[in-house]
Amino acid sequence: MPPALDIGALPPLDVVLLSHSHYDHLDKPAVKQLAREHPLATWVVPLGLGSYVRAWGVQEIVELDWWQEAEVKGIRVTATPARHFSARRLGDRNKSLWCGFALVIGDRRAYFAGDTAYHPEFSVIGERCGPFDLVMMPIGAYDPRWFMHVVHVDPEEAVQAYTDLLRSHANSPLPLMLGIHWGTFRLTDEPMDEPPKRTRTRWRERGLDEARLWIASFGETRRW
Repeated sequence: MPPALDIGALPPLDVVLLSHSHYDHLDKPAVKQLAREHPLATWVVPLGLGSYVRAWGVQEIVELDWWQEAEVKGIRVTATPARHFSARRLGDRNKSLWCGFALVIGDRRAYFAGDTAYHPEFSVIGERCGPFDLVMMPIGAYDPRWFMHVVHVDPEEAVQAYTDLLRSHANSPLPLMLGIHWGTFRLTDEPMDEPPKRTRTRWRERGLDEARLWIASFGETRRW
């Protein structure tokens, strides 16, 4: 799918978050253009990834290990564990870290899971960094499971990860979940339109409020 918004149409950027080094998440020409057009933006990246973007023109970089946090232009950013891997060229497999991010902006809290398989730390993330108002959870690129189960959640695991996060929400409203990481690139074997269908089905099976699940169309804008 083509980008819903051209890089040149973006408003001024304060912070850019990078989860890992894979090409579908870290595009060299895009980084160079962002660095030219937003030279004052601070890039928050997992350990070892700063050298890549620095070579492409990025000036302000914060590298974080899992559970490290930083105050960046009014946002408290915590790098959170994920189950994935990194590789960009021969010889650099797992030489840089991968992560998700928990964000605190004023009285709002958001969680971006990054690229991840299912893992037992979701409940810990909720306890340490929640309660969240918004959860951005991957739902696609999961088949065949014998191969992909160690790097990407499937829709059912995505909903389970969301419910794991809720242990910190005993007296708080349920967060919105935005389903991401589907339909843009053909990466795996499942039909391109399957992830939203399976996610909605499992959401209903778990008895969750359908209004709290957002799966946006390409280019759609929603107010939060």
